[in-house]
Amino acid sequence: MVRDGYFYGLGCVIAAGLIAWLAGWAYAIPVLLLASFFLWFFRDPERQIPTVPGAVVSPGDGKVTDVSVVSADGASRNRISIFLSVFDVHVNRSPIAGVVREVRYHRGKFVNAMSAHSAEENEQNIVTVEGDGRTVIFKQIAGLIARRIVFNFKVGDQVACGQRVGLIKFGSRVDVLFDRDAAIQVTPGDRVRGGATVLAVLPIKRQMGQPVHAGVDPGREAH
Repeated sequence: MVRDGYFYGLGCVIAAGLIAWLAGWAYAIPVLLLASFFLWFFRDPERQIPTVPGAVVSPGDGKVTDVSVVSADGASRNRISIFLSVFDVHVNRSPIAGVVREVRYHRGKFVNAMSAHSAEENEQNIVTVEGDGRTVIFKQIAGLIARRIVFNFKVGDQVACGQRVGLIKFGSRVDVLFDRDAAIQVTPGDRVRGGATVLAVLPIKRQMGQPVHAGVDPGREAH
């Protein structure tokens, strides 16, 4: 469990005790239920990280809401958007192994993370990871309820594929941007798990220099 769960849960338990002392245990029950919710919400389950070469794994649990092509930093990239409801695990994980090249925090609005405009307008943390000659960008985007984004690494740090890197509290969204030559493995409506679900596979190089996709259904090419 993320330590925030103990913080919020313990706070509610103390509040419930105070309410019970002043007004009776019946009045403390809703606060105890809230404490249980916090302990459940901040759960942090172990995940089996895929070993597929070139895999881009999901940075969070949730539902794929969009798979599209966007322009980012002057380049055309694939983008996969994932919505995290309050019922999903909110621990974030690195989509690839590599070095953190940039961490950029952008203050903004707190509109519904399901909105198409939330990727540009909402408060967010934009992280660039470079590994094996590839650059993958992922965004931790605050939602209507979320008010705090946590990222535990800094520029120059090494991260492993699927490694825990941060947290977005309550409903939110994560976007992943990567090269157009990747073979995308998900479609809108799919449910994904952080660190466990392969979103896409980037080509690797044979010794002769010819690109090949590893572990990909040839019938599912990049969008």
